[in-house]
Amino acid sequence: MLLLQILLIVMLLTTTATASEHGRKHTMKKGILLVTFGTSHPQAQEAFKNIDKQVRDAYPNIPVRWAYTSTIIRKKLAQKGIHLDSPEVALAKMMDEGFTHIAAQSLHTISGEEFHDLVRNARAFADMAGGFDSVLVGSPLLGTDEDLRKVTEAIIKHIPKERKKQDAVVLMGHGSPHPSNAFYAAMMYRFQQKDPNIFVGTVEGFPEIDHIKAMLLKKKIKKAYLIPFMSVAGDHARNDMAGDEEDSWKSILTKAGIKCVPIFKGTADYDEIVAVWIDHLGSVLSRFD
Repeated sequence: MLLLQILLIVMLLTTTATASEHGRKHTMKKGILLVTFGTSHPQAQEAFKNIDKQVRDAYPNIPVRWAYTSTIIRKKLAQKGIHLDSPEVALAKMMDEGFTHIAAQSLHTISGEEFHDLVRNARAFADMAGGFDSVLVGSPLLGTDEDLRKVTEAIIKHIPKERKKQDAVVLMGHGSPHPSNAFYAAMMYRFQQKDPNIFVGTVEGFPEIDHIKAMLLKKKIKKAYLIPFMSVAGDHARNDMAGDEEDSWKSILTKAGIKCVPIFKGTADYDEIVAVWIDHLGSVLSRFD
């Protein structure tokens, strides 16, 4: 499917370009493409507005575009009259607009499968004759030990003030079969060096909610604050984390005798965490100078 999309884009572009345009020298025109899984929740989209504002404030002279990797989310939004591009379509449009250097900043948490799909797409576009001079991808939120330090400190700072030391804080990450899923366990280790009652689990990886529940019960914890460890508090936060279905984290822990307090704020709501993504974006843009 990806190869077919790219081939179609190449055909579209080559029909509008003359042979004399190939290999010509361009005046540098830099662009920023912010790439996220996406969300259809209006409240969660406010977090993306926060990122957008901070990126534009940091780089006022560079145009900013957005792309959603989730086909399902794009279709949901299209039904409401809101049209978002996939990374492939966004890059094709930017090529048609005459951009020469693209900084595609991943707003994912870890370098999982979707991040590597973005990297492959970026390389495919960078290799097209007569297209971009360069397409580089910025690291996701967690890429280095320094990222872990900054993110753990930011989240601890924003834990609800009413939380008591004996209460747990349980962060829900998305999770991935990719080896980079190990960042979640590393994150929990870092948290617990500062606060032994902070835990990190995932929806689709390790640790799972059953592992977290066992740890909470072993420590005889009676109350837990549930916080999404995702860029926005979208479907996963409202359904998998805090929904009323019996398989939600809230239902599982409540059934085990643990009172749950859901917090609907994603990592993109915190300026200190957005700053990490912007640092990664800056690292990419500096390579164009």
